[in-house]
Amino acid sequence: MGLCVAVVLEEQSQRRDLEVALGERAPGLQLRRVGTGGLDPLTVVELNPALQRQARQKGMATWLLPFGFGAGLVFTFITNLDTFAFAGPIGQPLIGGLLGLGSGWMGSYAAAASVTPEGGDQVRTVRNRLDEGKFILLVDAPLGVSIPWATIQASRPSSVVRLKDD
Repeated sequence: MGLCVAVVLEEQSQRRDLEVALGERAPGLQLRRVGTGGLDPLTVVELNPALQRQARQKGMATWLLPFGFGAGLVFTFITNLDTFAFAGPIGQPLIGGLLGLGSGWMGSYAAAASVTPEGGDQVRTVRNRLDEGKFILLVDAPLGVSIPWATIQASRPSSVVRLKDD
């Protein structure tokens, strides 16, 4: 997705009317109701920092696991250490590779946890509005599809929060 915006509305009827209007004006938009009468905020990646961290960890693991395995394998060959001599000439580098793989896996968790989530203040604002009983409509615009801002403003939202911009 290219852009994700959370539109905060006072009444559920406003949210329904805005959904219909956006569906007519820009059919390529993905609309998701969050909160009362919609998705649980804990299941929405844009509103849950824990889910964002898990996605980052999986992305990091995709790169770090193979590189960790390769680094462990190469390290075993270039150091000529016989730490795992019982495994023989083939098993010893494989054990080193598996240890490097494990290091890459642990590194993916550490790297994912050390990054602060994007737009933490915006997410907190939306979560606070949900706790106040407001109605949230997430508008996802794929690349190349523009959001009809005039239609959103015509619905008189209490706020519009940009969550991500890829």
